[in-house]
Amino acid sequence: MNNDNAVTAAASEDQSSEGGAAGSLRRFPSGAARKRWDATDLGLIAVFAALLAASALVAAIPVGGLGVPITLQTLAVMLTGLALGPGRAFAAVGLYLLLGLAGLPIFSGGRGGLGALAGPSAGYLVGFLLAATAAGALTVVVLRRTAGRSGRIRAVLLFCAAMVSSIIFVHGLGILGMVLNAKLSISAAFLADLPFYPGDVLKNILAVAVALALHRAFPDLLVRRVRGGTELRPSKRA
Repeated sequence: MNNDNAVTAAASEDQSSEGGAAGSLRRFPSGAARKRWDATDLGLIAVFAALLAASALVAAIPVGGLGVPITLQTLAVMLTGLALGPGRAFAAVGLYLLLGLAGLPIFSGGRGGLGALAGPSAGYLVGFLLAATAAGALTVVVLRRTAGRSGRIRAVLLFCAAMVSSIIFVHGLGILGMVLNAKLSISAAFLADLPFYPGDVLKNILAVAVALALHRAFPDLLVRRVRGGTELRPSKRA
């Protein structure tokens, strides 16, 4: 009898749990919390990968004697993270890198192939992938924390997220790549990397402005659910 009562109680608990989950899901518009990527997500990944490829070929300005150019790529990388979030940003930059390493001439200077990993800019390429992912993850946190607050606060925090991601991953790994592939000392590589900072500040400001405009125009571009079952949408005042 005790066993029968235990089984009955467990079944009752399961039913109540299912009802609670269903009730929780009914609080949301169509779309469950565990939404998988759909055709729109895949399209965005492809579009931003193409944007990265185009940005590598526009206004490439060589810096110093190593041939590492100033391009619009960091703008595209940061915009990808700020607009898409970590998962899709990782996929978009990863797709771009895979196509380039496969031989398509979509790296800076029209280069492509595995030989790019042996060049002085190899660290920057790897840094793009991690920087976009980090910026996307920080964007989710910023949008969650600033929901309903002043758009200026959100813009400042997103700029800080972009700069931190760029400094740690793009510049950090870029310096490491020059040390390993160009055989520079750390101090020499650091000095070689310094000319990129002023441009990155301007490009991150522009990336934040464009990302905020995208989130205002397309509120569902980056939707995340916060703990407790509420839906987060970027504030209209952003």
